[in-house]
Amino acid sequence: MLIMDSISPSCCQSSSSSSLIRAFPSRCDPDGIVNTHFLRSTICCHRLHQPLHTRVPSSCTLPLANSRSSCHRFPSSQKARACYNATGLENEEVEVEKNSISGAVSFRTTELLDVTGLNDSEVEGHGTVYGSRNELSPVISKDLARIYEQCKYWTWRDQKINYVAVGSGPAIVLVHGFGASIGHWRRNIGVLSLYNTVYALDLLGFGDSSKPIAFEYTMETWGQLLLDFVRIVVAAPTILVGNSVGSLACLIASAEALDTVIRGLVLLNCAGGMNNKAVTDDWRLILATPILWIVDFLLKQRNVASYLFNQLKSKENLKAVLQSVYANKDAVDDELVEIIMRPAEDYGALDAFVSIVTGPPGPTPMSLMTSIRNPVLILWGDNDPFTPIDGPVGKYFCALPSSSSNVSLHLLPNVGHCPHDEQPELVNEKILAWIATLPYSIR
Repeated sequence: MLIMDSISPSCCQSSSSSSLIRAFPSRCDPDGIVNTHFLRSTICCHRLHQPLHTRVPSSCTLPLANSRSSCHRFPSSQKARACYNATGLENEEVEVEKNSISGAVSFRTTELLDVTGLNDSEVEGHGTVYGSRNELSPVISKDLARIYEQCKYWTWRDQKINYVAVGSGPAIVLVHGFGASIGHWRRNIGVLSLYNTVYALDLLGFGDSSKPIAFEYTMETWGQLLLDFVRIVVAAPTILVGNSVGSLACLIASAEALDTVIRGLVLLNCAGGMNNKAVTDDWRLILATPILWIVDFLLKQRNVASYLFNQLKSKENLKAVLQSVYANKDAVDDELVEIIMRPAEDYGALDAFVSIVTGPPGPTPMSLMTSIRNPVLILWGDNDPFTPIDGPVGKYFCALPSSSSNVSLHLLPNVGHCPHDEQPELVNEKILAWIATLPYSIR
């Protein structure tokens, strides 16, 4: 909830006091940075009476003053002051965000708003408001809100990685797929954590993790992030559980793990690559290649990419996309749409989307599996239009158990691309039963 202490914009000249908006914490990390999301607060403009949005790190005071564009470095534990002037810009929204790499406060204009004369308006963040998801949307369940409340940040290569740890016992790390986040494991964390310590993280570029601008996302980056997370944060023998591109990241991490940190892998409808460029021998994708080339070209045009992304992330379109990959349409509820939709509003989400869709696909699961000696459980929804069971990747994994004694496969009837969310009881049961057969020590 936002509490406005005093509202007297300096542009009105009748008042000398500044407008101060305060947000009170739901959770913060040790160095005082907002730990769920950046605060998103609103100041009203005196001319157009439209909102000026800002994203503010915790423990920062940001006066908006007359300076075209400026950034100032500051320690995360101290208050920071920075200035921005939108003189001459009409209808422009100004977003303020702390860059976790440089320590700078940056400003970005997206939709126009005239803030001419707005001077020394202060925004002070003492925690997080926008990130308090149970306040953000009434569709978020109490169970999911409880998971969000336990999230914290881990800094990896100067980027904030959002994660949660629940339960006690042997370690499991859950890795989401494209466009998803920790919340996509809403129906698994509770059950799996009854017998294990369950970690779930938001990959770089997704959920509440950092979304650096002009960053080149690769599967190899996510694989290294995941391996470092296991070594540093979990620091115990770990079972990796991934869905879609999350499965592929798990494979990369396991293939790179020369030390004894990975006990086993659970792959849920593993993707063939970071995007569709990875699969070159599927007739469906061969026919679609010219269209994919056109999409790549269009997404590299910033204005076009922004328009397409804004269309895609609308509630109606997101729901339609999700229903196309879920066999059970009823599983696509309002909470799921909110889980996918909310992070898409973050500054940097567009850059992540474009980079991932147009970037290199990365290694294929076929090339990685030859290096995997750990036990592998494959759970595959047989009604998946994204990685169909009769496609090259699906066929490869279906045939794998006959030639690899460390691989077990279960086909899940009438289940789509995200089995863990569509049929959670079945998936949880299969995972727990398989884990019970594994030795705790790593061979």
